[in-house]
Amino acid sequence: MSLVKVTDRIYYLQGNEETDRPFLYYIKGADYSVAIDAGQSKQHVEQFYQAIEEEGLPYPKYTIITHWHWDHTFGIAYIKGETIANELTKQKLMKVSEWEWSPEAMEQREKDGEDIAFCNDCIRKEYPNLSDIIVKSVDIGISQMQELDLGDIHVQLYPRDSIHSRDALIIYVPEEKALFVGDADCADCYEGGKVDMDKLKSYTQFIRGFEFEYYFLGHDCPDTKDGVMKYLMELQAEVK
Repeated sequence: MSLVKVTDRIYYLQGNEETDRPFLYYIKGADYSVAIDAGQSKQHVEQFYQAIEEEGLPYPKYTIITHWHWDHTFGIAYIKGETIANELTKQKLMKVSEWEWSPEAMEQREKDGEDIAFCNDCIRKEYPNLSDIIVKSVDIGISQMQELDLGDIHVQLYPRDSIHSRDALIIYVPEEKALFVGDADCADCYEGGKVDMDKLKSYTQFIRGFEFEYYFLGHDCPDTKDGVMKYLMELQAEVK
């Protein structure tokens, strides 16, 4: 699978619905480059890096993680360079790294509400041998906005709550008018697929303040500002 080129500096590897693989993103800078999300597994990371090599691009210096869920983080053990995430993501992954991976343990976490059936079903597809799972936390956790200077463009990192999870990291590239949100605008799958109205309104107001033309999602092709604002307003009407 090849990278899809969106602009001269932004690329992505398309996701796969079979195991819920997310899109992985690459931002090219003059001094160094970054990736967004680490994917599900060693195989997923290798596929991404092969596509990067085929495009003649350097490996990312940093991989930025949008939130803690397995499909965005279980590839961390295999990435090159350092990882950056919301401090809440770092703390959560430290706990997940202690989980046991057996059918019995996975079933118990479902019963306890620590994990959900959908994720466990996809994990079993991605990992026929559960003993292959290695969960690693990130190198750098942040609790307030930080900016990376890639040489000719800047990557702004905003840790905050979201509709989908408490540990979102929203990424904005002003020179490209690009906003990367992971799954931040999706329902909270750990709360039965519910959408909290207060979180929805807060998120809508937050992203409205950015000037962007590209809206990059965790599991779908890029949208526009008009497209996502329309979606969020329709979602508010549904939640009422």
